[in-house]
Amino acid sequence: MVLKERAQQGNLSPANMFTCRTITAFSKAVNIIEVVVKIFAMRITILYVLLIFAKEDNQSDGFWWACDKAGYRCNIAQTPESALECFLDKHQEIIVIDHRNSRYFDAEDVCRSIRATEPSEHTVILAVVPRTYITNLPFYFMHSWFVFQQFMENNSITACYNELIQIEHGEVRSQFKLRACNAVFTALEHCQEAIEITSEDHVIQSHHDENYSGDNSQSESHSFKCKNRRKDSIDVKSITSQSSDAPSLQTRQYSSMARIHSMTIEAPITKVINIINAAQENSPITVAEALDRVLEILRTTELYSPQLGTKDEDPHTSDLVGGLMTDGLRRLSGNEYMFSKNTNLSHSHLSVPNTINDVPPCIAQLLDNEESWDFNIFELEAVTNKRPLVYLGLKVFGRFGVPEFLNCSEATLRAWLQMIEANYHSSNAYHNSTHAADVLHATAFFLGKERVKGSLDHLDEVAALIAATIHDVDHPGRTNSFLCNAGSELAVLYNDTAVLESHHTALAFQLTVKDSKCNIFKNIDRNHYRTLRQAIIDMVLATEMTKHFEHVNKFVNSINKPMSEGSDCEYAANMKNFPDNQTLIKRMMIKCADVANPCRPLELCIEWAGRISEEYFAQTDEEKRQGLPVVMPVFDRNTCSIPKSQISFIDYFITDMFDAWNAFAHLPVLMQHLANNYKHWKMLDELKCKSLRLPSENNN
Repeated sequence: MVLKERAQQGNLSPANMFTCRTITAFSKAVNIIEVVVKIFAMRITILYVLLIFAKEDNQSDGFWWACDKAGYRCNIAQTPESALECFLDKHQEIIVIDHRNSRYFDAEDVCRSIRATEPSEHTVILAVVPRTYITNLPFYFMHSWFVFQQFMENNSITACYNELIQIEHGEVRSQFKLRACNAVFTALEHCQEAIEITSEDHVIQSHHDENYSGDNSQSESHSFKCKNRRKDSIDVKSITSQSSDAPSLQTRQYSSMARIHSMTIEAPITKVINIINAAQENSPITVAEALDRVLEILRTTELYSPQLGTKDEDPHTSDLVGGLMTDGLRRLSGNEYMFSKNTNLSHSHLSVPNTINDVPPCIAQLLDNEESWDFNIFELEAVTNKRPLVYLGLKVFGRFGVPEFLNCSEATLRAWLQMIEANYHSSNAYHNSTHAADVLHATAFFLGKERVKGSLDHLDEVAALIAATIHDVDHPGRTNSFLCNAGSELAVLYNDTAVLESHHTALAFQLTVKDSKCNIFKNIDRNHYRTLRQAIIDMVLATEMTKHFEHVNKFVNSINKPMSEGSDCEYAANMKNFPDNQTLIKRMMIKCADVANPCRPLELCIEWAGRISEEYFAQTDEEKRQGLPVVMPVFDRNTCSIPKSQISFIDYFITDMFDAWNAFAHLPVLMQHLANNYKHWKMLDELKCKSLRLPSENNN
């Protein structure tokens, strides 16, 4: 609230989902669609749902009560014969069929018989599949004359209700519009009389006269009057009689239907485009034109890439955003940058405790406060001689029961933490093991929040803690853009795509499985290992900044919005039944933990700002020495304004993301720190101070 109040006062860019300068193509499309829906809302009659279940169980009951909650009329059939008879009688818009086993009836045969009937053209079929279901459905399940979807077995009324509501507002509505459009054109084709289509207020929407011709001045005059009576009204004949170079409304309607019906396997974006095409058919001209613009945006490849201003843009913002959101500029020939791999497996020279209870008193005293957000990681760095990750890791992993979950000894965990920390570069100003320990601390803090904890499984918690620990291992202190421009071995290996993030995960797993003494995964079964491994990889790759807006956007639309629109407690309680949403939560969690510096207490925030600035300065220095493109020119140690860079980073990356994360996890302390820190950087900038503090504070 503090940040939003400041935004309203003009002191901070508004904390909307995206600022006007960083709005993505996808966001533009969504905004246009929302406006169109408000302009052209279609009233749908009561929906009919047919449940085909051989035996009533918790799953059928879940859909029955979900239909009741949604106000749908529901019938249930237990045999193929009764299902077909009921469908031919009621023509239900949605069919839910049990496809979990074939002991009672063959779901494929039932669908085949329904498909053969004419009414199935506009029916949505939802098949309930078992949780272990992995094979593809038969071809005819995806037949274009009816929309087919899968529903993973889940007897929660909320899950069933949400699924049905999504179908109604998606496929069912589009099918209603197609049917309405077909009916209108069929009527116009066969009618011999003049027709005026009006709204409920008798305002003319369109005009049709079978005797109309292009040179009929009377009809033209009448059509002109119709348009004047309602700005958005459409004269059907005037549209269809336009130049042959322009496709008619009727031709466009038939061609879009042909596109929909010709596709047997559709990508989600293709389905969206086809639904929009269908919605255009009976839309007013202004709406159809707006939807054309939506389609133009959706057909671009970079839907989530921010579109930044170029003329009056602050160079600090341009350089920072550009440097973090790209994988590299055009490489200059003859220049290559190589960094040594610090894959040091020898860790016997590092003195670490035998157990978590065997740590020096000064360290143990600090660790007593590790559950607090204000925990000072720099103090731990100092007393552990720059080895905070081992000590904090032992404490945090023990608190979350990681050794028990992995079935590994504390000695193995200790050796693994020691090995991982040895492969962080202590020479880096920022990306060292202290940063890794800080991200681990933030992740553990987030996992302790009630809603986060209630949404994730124990495996998710373990994956998150491991991902935080390894997420920057062997970081060279240079950005992805630098490595790509320099033609480094890693950039070549990973095709200039998520270079560092791919390296961090690959190296961590290589080091872990190479030595049995530190292989924390050696005692878990293969299925658990693969699931855990995929979760870890997904989280580390989520820290790559080129997908930042995509991750935040998906989180807001899939997590924040449904929770704000529905029952908060009920939605959260059923989060574990939605693996995709759990993935979004884990991605958002590690992203926030990775860049939580602006949300730390002011002194910690200032220290981190100084460290990241020094690392960027060093990169700029080396780019100049090597003759490489300078990725972020403003990070010149002689001219850079650190306050401006922090303000830009908060405005473009932090505010919106933490607003969304706070709405889910409830983090008032962090948001207050963020407001205080932003105030500090703004104050320095207004005083033309380019350093971390005012000169008077530095003297003190």
